[in-house]
Amino acid sequence: MRLSDIMSHAGLSGYAIVAMLLFIVAFGGIVWKVFQGSRHAEYEHARRLPLEDATPAPHSEDTK
Repeated sequence: MRLSDIMSHAGLSGYAIVAMLLFIVAFGGIVWKVFQGSRHAEYEHARRLPLEDATPAPHSEDTK
């Protein structure tokens, strides 16, 4: 008896369906959360973070 015969008769196809459904639910939730209109201000703030001037952190060599 080969391993492929054992795996094909094990009845594991249900796990693949459950995993696909979980993936679809998680993906849909993430897409819904990203495109919510109420989070626009938070995303705008995060988008501008690299452009804001900040005091540079001292290097370890400068602290000696």
